[in-house]
Amino acid sequence: MKKIMFVCHGNICRSPMAEFIFKDLLKKRRLSERFFVSSSATSTEEILNGVGNPVYPPAKKELLKHGISCDGKTAVQLKGSDYEKYDLFIGMDSMNIRNMKRILGEDGEKKIFRLMDLTDRPGDVSDPWFTRAFDVTYKDISEGCFCLLEKLIREEL
Repeated sequence: MKKIMFVCHGNICRSPMAEFIFKDLLKKRRLSERFFVSSSATSTEEILNGVGNPVYPPAKKELLKHGISCDGKTAVQLKGSDYEKYDLFIGMDSMNIRNMKRILGEDGEKKIFRLMDLTDRPGDVSDPWFTRAFDVTYKDISEGCFCLLEKLIREEL
């Protein structure tokens, strides 16, 4: 079973969107049993007294527009011990990658990737917290998740 962790700053917008978009792709392709998929944050801003905030309402609303539920998801923080537990860590932007390496340590096994670098349009997934363009973020993440799955099926990752 391949274990994948999507990561963003707070784990309330982009990384949970990626987690549930990817899970939806797996379900539609009948591949869910071959993967364990989760998401986490590089910060603790959305985690208070050990309790994570739920997915940000506009992100949840955008997922629901596409028939994808993220009910029950709450923010969790990435931990150094996760490096041994997961096969891939997929960050949403360059800052996430830098912070992931700070938390996880050096990436000797080459497990850390930026999502859009797996597409024909390398770069950062824009942060809808600032842009408010949750539809654009959804489109980018969907493209990235599709490309990720295709690479995994071809065993390129």
